[in-house]
Amino acid sequence: MSQARANRVADQIQRELALVFQREMKDPRLGLATVSAVEVSSDLQNAKVFVTFLGKDEKEEVEEALEVVRGAAGFLRSKLAKEMRMRSVPALRFFFDKSIQEGQRMTSLIEKARSEDKKAAGKQDTSDKDDHS
Repeated sequence: MSQARANRVADQIQRELALVFQREMKDPRLGLATVSAVEVSSDLQNAKVFVTFLGKDEKEEVEEALEVVRGAAGFLRSKLAKEMRMRSVPALRFFFDKSIQEGQRMTSLIEKARSEDKKAAGKQDTSDKDDHS
């Protein structure tokens, strides 16, 4: 099976799951869930679905929301089967997408390093002026 077909199926799964999350998942523990990426195996039998949860920053909250999604995997797969024209829908496995949190952490580290460099450069300028006077 070609990887191009797997990528097309992954894109369709991502679009359909986003609609199902938006319209039919009403569990308050879930919050606002977003499907950030889907990876489908080349044999189209398994799919890794990466999700994020807006407003769920604590690890316990994320785990609880992820358990809700994992518990609804059968429901979500049946919804996909109704919407997609495929012989069999891939089995869904859900994972939390850490890339957004990692991006925010890296941005804050870069900002911290830049501010420390500015402070060090400011101190060096004042010490240079003191040496010349």
